[in-house]
Amino acid sequence: MSTKGMETVRLLLRPWQDGDAPVLYRWASDREIGSRAGWPPHTSEADSLAVIHGPLGKPETYAMVWKQTGEPVGSIGLFTPEDYCPPLDLPGAGVQMELGYWVARPYWGRGLAPEAAWVLLRHAFETLGCAAVHCSHFDFNDPSRRVIEKLGFSYRLTRETTDATGAPHATLCYVLTRENWEQRR
Repeated sequence: MSTKGMETVRLLLRPWQDGDAPVLYRWASDREIGSRAGWPPHTSEADSLAVIHGPLGKPETYAMVWKQTGEPVGSIGLFTPEDYCPPLDLPGAGVQMELGYWVARPYWGRGLAPEAAWVLLRHAFETLGCAAVHCSHFDFNDPSRRVIEKLGFSYRLTRETTDATGAPHATLCYVLTRENWEQRR
């Protein structure tokens, strides 16, 4: 993980910090955010701090910081594709990762997820040497589907999965290979 972070026109992607717990709680306590991302809403700042020390503290996971306010407005990261999208069986395949993201409700519809994802995908393919990056969404999450398609991912398969509450959902899995990424640059 880069300790310095990465930048876009409107965002700074940097590691999550303990001081981000209050704003993370503000956004992640929204039931609509968690249901679309597959996790239960946060119940306290302590809960959010634990998530910063857990899943959001993993390598290649970043706070999407709105430059105008200096405050996180979402999260984006790369992780091992195990939960939703199984890795491809590519000849001589290198590293494969899965892209995950969420954006706080007041910032929906501003194009922040694709803006941050382009920078992180470049990092995945050019710095980390990924052979493929996977991405998925629940069947009811059309905004996420549109982001994934805008980024050039190709539909791969649908799996029956459950969210953090145990509710069943169809999860649509997509992939972007290094070759497809290079053609889109």
